[in-house]
Amino acid sequence: MEQASDFVVATRAALAQLSALAVQYSFAVIGAVVLLILGWIAARMLSNWAHSGLSRVHGIDATLAQFFSNIVRYVVLILVIVMVLGQFGVQTASILAALGAIGLAVGLALQGTLQNIAAGIMLLVLRPFRVGETIETSSVTGTVVEVGLFATELKTADGIYRLAPNSTLWNVPITNYSRRRTRRNEISVHIGADEDIGAAQARLLHIARDDKRVLDDPAPAAFVAEFDAGGTKVTLRYWTKSSDWWNASRDLSKAIKLAFDKRPEKIPDPQANSRGTAGASGPPAPYGADEPATARS
Repeated sequence: MEQASDFVVATRAALAQLSALAVQYSFAVIGAVVLLILGWIAARMLSNWAHSGLSRVHGIDATLAQFFSNIVRYVVLILVIVMVLGQFGVQTASILAALGAIGLAVGLALQGTLQNIAAGIMLLVLRPFRVGETIETSSVTGTVVEVGLFATELKTADGIYRLAPNSTLWNVPITNYSRRRTRRNEISVHIGADEDIGAAQARLLHIARDDKRVLDDPAPAAFVAEFDAGGTKVTLRYWTKSSDWWNASRDLSKAIKLAFDKRPEKIPDPQANSRGTAGASGPPAPYGADEPATARS
């Protein structure tokens, strides 16, 4: 009888303890569920608020706004999960330390990828180039199709797809042939020592002024660039819109060649030096151009 009564007492004590634990953890579970729901809603609201706020900032790319809004959302969700675990008595300090260690390990493992992301953010913020602009670096040349967080997609003059990691486009000199509205070009022709320099200059200016793509301001100019015992190099300098630069340089080179061929005296072929304002070689041809980027007149 005593053993039976002891068993009943132990059973009642165990049931009472289980009942107390059930009540205690039921409140913890309910609190955790409520916390998860509120945290999910708060993360979504803060993410949308960050996205809409960044989208209204001038110069912030849509890709960059989405990236930062996602970061806000995930940070809030991580904090909510840590708080939920704290509801069940889990030591959150150790969890945060573990998350920090995991983040450090992932950062070291993805060092190259994170470098591309950092470069992509800088490219999207500072915008040294935009979609549709033709650029040239020491390692890549082409027209920008898309600027992403990891890499930039380009299309070369001959229609080849090229994907450049953002780290290769950051911290290097970039030549943007489309950023300025106007561009300068020079075309040179060699005349003999016994030929009229003034007539050659007048002929070059007449050809330039007959082309509507050549701007009046700055006005085109023809001048003597070099001379020696064998003859003189006369150069035509003119300005066009950046969008007209390539086609105008090809057409004017042809027109100058034909115009000087019509003279009775023998004239060497004109030497077209397609140079920008810095004296560098010309840009790659735009989309649809028949000549490659390295073509010379």
